[in-house]
Amino acid sequence: MPDTRQRIVEASAELIRNQGYAATGVKQIVAAARAPFGSLYHFFPGGKEELAAEAIGLSGALYLELLPAVFDPVPDLGAAVRAFFSGAAEHLRATDYADACPIATVALEVSSTSEPLRRACATVFDSWIDAGVERLVARGLPEAKARELVVGVIAALEGAFVLCRALRSTEALTVAEELVVGAVEAALASGGD
Repeated sequence: MPDTRQRIVEASAELIRNQGYAATGVKQIVAAARAPFGSLYHFFPGGKEELAAEAIGLSGALYLELLPAVFDPVPDLGAAVRAFFSGAAEHLRATDYADACPIATVALEVSSTSEPLRRACATVFDSWIDAGVERLVARGLPEAKARELVVGVIAALEGAFVLCRALRSTEALTVAEELVVGAVEAALASGGD
């Protein structure tokens, strides 16, 4: 069983993913973590904001694990992108559109009002971009083109999540998937020129 600190971070990550930063209260966090109230401030003297920054990092690392799980076993990059977007659409439907990207949720919610949380979100997005670029470069694309594509993939995915949740439809993910796969395949066919 994880220690108290880890339980608090994990409970925070789960609650923030499902309901956002503002709607997640510290009493709710300690209850979900089965921890004494004072332990939150013992481990996180900066309070909810400090805790949320760590929870964002944890969530970002967990989502980063999806990249090798989906992309590495599939030799065809276009097929891997399709699998990633299709998996995201399936997950949205399975969770009744409640569980999209926790990082985007927090970034949209507080990036203008909390510099520590904005930085935590930026750090996660940077790690995703770096990991994606590494994979595309390994598949033969120049680094600049790989970065452009990865930023486009993440932007398309996150934007599609917003539309899917609001419209309660996965149409936006399907459209984004086709656009992204087309861009990836065109880049591979041209050698990244």
